Amino acid sequence: MVEAAAERGKQQSSRVSEEGAGWRCRQVGTYKDLRPDNDTFSWLHPRTLWRSRNEILAGLFGDPSGKVRERWVDAQHARGVDPEHRISPGLGESFSFLLLGDPGEGDASQYAVVPGMLKIGQDTAFAVIASDVIYPTGAGDEYGHKFFRPYQRYQAPIYAIPGNHDWYDGLGGFMRVFCDAPPLRPAPDRGLRGLLWRKPDPIDERKLTEARKMRGAPAQQAVQPAPYWVIESDSLLIVGIDTGIKGVIDKRQTEWLRRTSLDPRPKILVTGKPIYTRNDYKPSQLEGGGTVDDIVRDPAHRYVAAIGGDVHNYQRYPVRVGDRVIQYIVAGGAGAFMHATHTIRRVDVAGVHEDEFKCYPLRGDSLSFYSQLYARRLRMKWLYLTPAQAARVTAEHIRNTPVRPIDTDVVITRRMRWAARLLGAWQWPFRLPVDRVFHRYLSELSDWDEPPFFKQFLHLEVTPGELKIRCFAATGCLPAEQDPPLEDEVVLELS
Repeated sequence: MVEAAAERGKQQSSRVSEEGAGWRCRQVGTYKDLRPDNDTFSWLHPRTLWRSRNEILAGLFGDPSGKVRERWVDAQHARGVDPEHRISPGLGESFSFLLLGDPGEGDASQYAVVPGMLKIGQDTAFAVIASDVIYPTGAGDEYGHKFFRPYQRYQAPIYAIPGNHDWYDGLGGFMRVFCDAPPLRPAPDRGLRGLLWRKPDPIDERKLTEARKMRGAPAQQAVQPAPYWVIESDSLLIVGIDTGIKGVIDKRQTEWLRRTSLDPRPKILVTGKPIYTRNDYKPSQLEGGGTVDDIVRDPAHRYVAAIGGDVHNYQRYPVRVGDRVIQYIVAGGAGAFMHATHTIRRVDVAGVHEDEFKCYPLRGDSLSFYSQLYARRLRMKWLYLTPAQAARVTAEHIRNTPVRPIDTDVVITRRMRWAARLLGAWQWPFRLPVDRVFHRYLSELSDWDEPPFFKQFLHLEVTPGELKIRCFAATGCLPAEQDPPLEDEVVLELS
């Protein structure tokens, strides 16, 4: 059934037509019937900003996540969990699973992913959430409508690695839900950081018990040993690591990762912070020296892919390392606000050619949507670029082979160039990092609750000889729910 869906999806993706991207959506999907009628938060509300202060404090005074993580792991080991953090679901040689990155806003864009995920994932063995299970601050009391409710019909276990937002709660909610861990007694932290640091919220256990009933079937149950783990199968290891708030891997987790990576089976890494993103190389640092990518690149460790969340879109970089190619993937688009792709400059990092690079949404669709959004908000009609105009502008600026056929009748005008400049998709005559501004500071302003959403999830199929990774889109339109569009596919040899 997955094969058939994938074949049909090739005919209606954003790489084929504007309709496939979700433009001119004639019929909104059924996701609206799934979503609860509860208030959503605003990213710019003073209360949200104050609750998220640990990100800034960690940058100013140092990130204590590593020390806190070690205390969580000590407590788990004292409870008798496997010290090597192995998860062994009895998968055999062939199986499939889903991967969802950064889902937990609890709004329309998260729920829009659910129907397609259920259709493609109905025969999968489990799912993995890669980073930021719950926004904005990982609170345990918010798991009901941001985790248990959206995935209540997914009839398989769900494992997760935390993201920086889950750490704003000191990992209290995450550890309670995924590891069944009791609260961790706070350790003293002197100084200004200790004074201002946000402590975990107390969890309403009655409320959590009721929420768990939404995923109460025996087939849905799973308890993972810690915030980092390895899922074992005969053909492949899925290694999940916890990158905390600032991406540094603590000493104990580093030692575990090195031991786990010595296993002779092929592996993929699932990480809260992607190694390559936006044409930049950003490997997480290991406490004591080196980076996570040093471990991934070591041929003795047999990693074939590294998949990271945190950035809310899809990107794939096939990087040649010696005589092999490792697929570095960003997959953080399963629910949260979209990070723009139109601000990604022409790709050349690590020798990857622009035409080898894949992203979703396509740069032109990203630019068109942002232009529409800000044309309305700023009441500047001239800022709007149609999908065809935006595709033409980005193709000329990036100088790539267009993914979707371009309307050759579209002529780039001075207005279109200035609109692209203001939106970070065209260089200014002088150096002005508008592209960075849109990625780092304006993305939260660009959240919306109507199609097209440009969300995505991954389906990974494992056999003894190969790993097939597919990226499926969720636009919020009914046809995309019934037959999720296939946006990218890559097949990796495991032998």
